[in-house]
Amino acid sequence: MSDERCVVRYPRRVFIRGVLRGLNRVLLALLTHFEVTGQENLPDGGPLLVVMNHFSYTDPAIVLRATPWPLEGLGGFRLPNAPFWGGWILKLWGYLPLHRGTGARGALRVAEDVLAQGGVVGIAPEGGAWATVLRPPRPGTSFLAVRSQARILPLGIDGALDIFPSLRQGHRAHVTVRIGQPLGPFCVEGRGQERRRQLDEIGHQIMREIASLIPPERRGYYSDDPAVRAAARGTEIYPWDAEPDF
Repeated sequence: MSDERCVVRYPRRVFIRGVLRGLNRVLLALLTHFEVTGQENLPDGGPLLVVMNHFSYTDPAIVLRATPWPLEGLGGFRLPNAPFWGGWILKLWGYLPLHRGTGARGALRVAEDVLAQGGVVGIAPEGGAWATVLRPPRPGTSFLAVRSQARILPLGIDGALDIFPSLRQGHRAHVTVRIGQPLGPFCVEGRGQERRRQLDEIGHQIMREIASLIPPERRGYYSDDPAVRAAARGTEIYPWDAEPDF
């Protein structure tokens, strides 16, 4: 892969993103009972990585509603669990597509450029929404955090999975976003396996913080309850290792 950097100016697409933010706020007000807690933990700005659990294709809209900054979002090149209109909206927003299962170096470099400009980047450390409990993170989030020296803001999303089932039953779901305290910046030392071990531990630390912000039954791999961990066994298998996202 080429080392050429592709610089994205931050912020960008200001008008269309302003329109989409307004529509998003209205829709979530109409379709959900929306609550945000921990707003006192919001930093003044970037460089900042916003991280969250990822169980539903509605999570990006929820993160946009809960955060005040111009946000660049990293997401999968393919969106197998989202309806066509969800992918269309993300493309209209101008998200940064990751080719999952490939290392996604190009998109991570672009995100690093955004952070170098004092920007805010949203990323789901798990790398996809193929399960409804927490799974171990992919290496991209900790790699980006160390490279950029950006702080990390953990969010816990609860209730997103209930939005459309609740509407079919004639009522609105209660969606809660809990904002944790910022982490980092993080540094690693050494090379090779030792560097990877430290990056992995940073990733687990991030996920443990997210776990503390969601209900115990959703904590999966990071639960203190052996029964919850056992029930989550198998969800840690990354679907795109065998079939990269092209």
